[in-house]
Amino acid sequence: MAQQYSEIPDQLITFVQEQKIFFVGTATADSRVNVSPKGMDSLRVLGKNRVIWLNVTGSGNETSAHVQENPRMTLMFNAFEGNPMILRLYGTARVIHRKDADWQELYSYFNPLPGARQIFDLAVDLVQTSCGMGVPLFDYRDERNQLDRWAEKKGEDGIRGYWREKNRTSLDGKPTNIMRKNT
Repeated sequence: MAQQYSEIPDQLITFVQEQKIFFVGTATADSRVNVSPKGMDSLRVLGKNRVIWLNVTGSGNETSAHVQENPRMTLMFNAFEGNPMILRLYGTARVIHRKDADWQELYSYFNPLPGARQIFDLAVDLVQTSCGMGVPLFDYRDERNQLDRWAEKKGEDGIRGYWREKNRTSLDGKPTNIMRKNT
């Protein structure tokens, strides 16, 4: 049932591009494991071994803290319609903050999102599919727009204030470096 690849095959690139939600898993050697759902048209496949995704401001910033200490990352996609499948992309990631040299180039791949905070650049070294027969079928209705409205209402200064208050460290007290890089 499970298959492994050293790069993302074309049919799986298409599968990834069609997904409305994906999940990100990260951890350091001594932190809690963090798994986050992501959506909002925030992921791009740049090659058979490279994926980037745009991270917007949220209640925590675990992924950033984890990747800066331990760059391992897993992205997981589920087929919620059609043939069952689970796809995992394993690799090493780096975090790109808004003032980093390659922010503008990578950000240009996305439609602008209010509250854009970081971009994660994943070098994929293992691709694995599994059956997914236990994943239920779901119907996609629409994107939520509450986060966009919240970020637009806060404005740039309000977002920076939120970062200072809520996004500077992980749950385990690990630094995210968001203020050092973005102020």
